Amino acid sequence: PVGGKGKGAQTEAVAGDIVDGTDPNEGGDEDLLEGVKAQIDGLVAAFRDPAIWKPALFLFLWQSTPTGEGAMLYFMTNDLGFGPEFLGRVRFVTALSSLVGVWAYQKYLRTIPIKDILFWTSIASAPLGLSNLLLITHANRALGIPDGAFVFGDDVALSILGELAFLPTLVLAARLCPPGIEAVLFASLMSIFNGASTVGTELGAALTKYLGVTESNFDNLALLTVICNVSSLYPLLLIGWLDGVGSKSEEEMETEGGEEGTAATATATATAKNVLDVAAPPDMKGEY
Repeated sequence: PVGGKGKGAQTEAVAGDIVDGTDPNEGGDEDLLEGVKAQIDGLVAAFRDPAIWKPALFLFLWQSTPTGEGAMLYFMTNDLGFGPEFLGRVRFVTALSSLVGVWAYQKYLRTIPIKDILFWTSIASAPLGLSNLLLITHANRALGIPDGAFVFGDDVALSILGELAFLPTLVLAARLCPPGIEAVLFASLMSIFNGASTVGTELGAALTKYLGVTESNFDNLALLTVICNVSSLYPLLLIGWLDGVGSKSEEEMETEGGEEGTAATATATATAKNVLDVAAPPDMKGEY
């Protein structure tokens, strides 16, 4: 058989190396170490470039702002009396809403510069996040809006905005990667993104404890909500760090990069979407 003939030739070649006193695997480990060292050196050199570390630091700061989602979950379950079934429905509806966000981005925002999308989605998200004050103070009831309807409407809007802001960051991360170290740098940027989410969660937990918000005491929950939402705007002071690659739209990037760049961006975006679903912040995934 053809397969057996191929195996025989390979065996003979290896046996010949052994007879000659040479190791067929010799140099493999050294080549691997050299490849790893080259990747590390390239990664360090890349992060020394202001065109890379400035956008990366901006994304870290933008993603690491504190969140009060944990305290709000206690409020909705212990004060408003929402059960697992209702919260599951909210999660399902917000998941569908995120698909609307993906469609809206592909349909209307691919020609808009990434920097502008991040700026305006952040501006729009702040007042929507502050609308939780109506729920916390029960002012929505005075306006004739049931608690459940208010939660559904608020979460749908925030889920769509979160998706509109999330997708451009993936495109930006993919376009920051120089040739030769694309995989290593992209993975590093996604690790920074995930680490920033963890920092934001921990900062929110520290604020919750400092303000004395517990599963039964919500006296300062309104203040916590204000702090978290207002602090989400401070990274916009550094939006200029995205000048350059962030000033271009996804469509312009694809036009400049050609078909190869388009395929690379699409592959990187899909991969990062799957990875970040594990550690994405609540507002990005449309859940509590």
